[in-house]
Amino acid sequence: MKNMQSLRVIISGGGTGGHIFPAIAIANAIKKINAQAEILFVGAQGKMEMEKVPAAGYKIEGLDISGIDRSLSLKNFAFPLRLLKSVWRSMQIIKEFKPDVAVGVGGFASGPLLYAAQLKKIPTLIQEQNSYAGITNKMLGKKADRICVAYNEMEKFFPADKLKITGNPVRQDILNLQGKREKGIEFFGLDKSKKTVLIIGGSLGAKTINESIAASIEKLSGEKFQVLWQTGKLFFPSAKKAVENKATIKAHDFVTKMDFAYAVADVVVSRAGASSISELCIVQKPAILIPFPFAAEDHQTKNAMALVTRQAAILIKDSEAKEKLLNEILLLMNDEAKQELLKKNIGELALANADEVIANEVIKLATAQKN
Repeated sequence: MKNMQSLRVIISGGGTGGHIFPAIAIANAIKKINAQAEILFVGAQGKMEMEKVPAAGYKIEGLDISGIDRSLSLKNFAFPLRLLKSVWRSMQIIKEFKPDVAVGVGGFASGPLLYAAQLKKIPTLIQEQNSYAGITNKMLGKKADRICVAYNEMEKFFPADKLKITGNPVRQDILNLQGKREKGIEFFGLDKSKKTVLIIGGSLGAKTINESIAASIEKLSGEKFQVLWQTGKLFFPSAKKAVENKATIKAHDFVTKMDFAYAVADVVVSRAGASSISELCIVQKPAILIPFPFAAEDHQTKNAMALVTRQAAILIKDSEAKEKLLNEILLLMNDEAKQELLKKNIGELALANADEVIANEVIKLATAQKN
């Protein structure tokens, strides 16, 4: 066997923080095990990963790829050509970098890169975050060597002998929130004597959640609790104006210290992306989930239902959020027994150290390839 110090890994995918942060967590875990490992990311040009990955200290190549527009659009006619170009570019990247293993975390760039790797007979690992696998991953899973998942019963999508339940990687700074509430109160300028509702809509914000909160500002500002509201960049100007002179509501376009945000939160309102749910399980916070209804195969609703059926979260449909969200927040904030039940049940679903488990699977594949 060759010295594993020569380990070379490509990690592909991105598009949102829900894909990028777990990918970086996996990379960091690989480097922790093998400090000499060389890691290259492959993402989609113009997407978040092209900024966030270099900021984390890793090199990244960009593919000219995007998804199919769900509305009728002329851009869709260009999709097949861009896909072919991305596969061709992926083949070039693989030839130049010579990876021992390729990892796909989901997102636009993951499909072309993993497909090219499989054509080149490079071992591939898929990290499927959701409870309902997407079309691309189901196709790639047939030839993948290992598929790391966060939910049970995934054999309906993938070959059972290739599956390993690992959970989803989360940011390391949220694994231990002890002693961080005080720091978070100071960081966000909150009142330490008040309970806090944390509103998050993913790294890009969530339109329905934002509009529902904006419509409830007057009522929320009159309650005994306070609100920490992460809006995303697009909605932030409107939110900033709405919370003027509302001392108990703090709006931010992007929360850089999510460990502080979770530490101060007594209740969390969130979308139901896989990473968000994994984080909520780890930090054991009572959650009101509003799944994004246009996610592929409606996977966010399926993610949320995996918690709701275990009495580990509350679900509100996106179409009913403006009508029901405020009332659900008020009910939950005034029901400590319900909060404790949700905390207990969601905590039982947590899978810690997913990044290390996946990193070891990556290294196993590379080791087998080098033998």
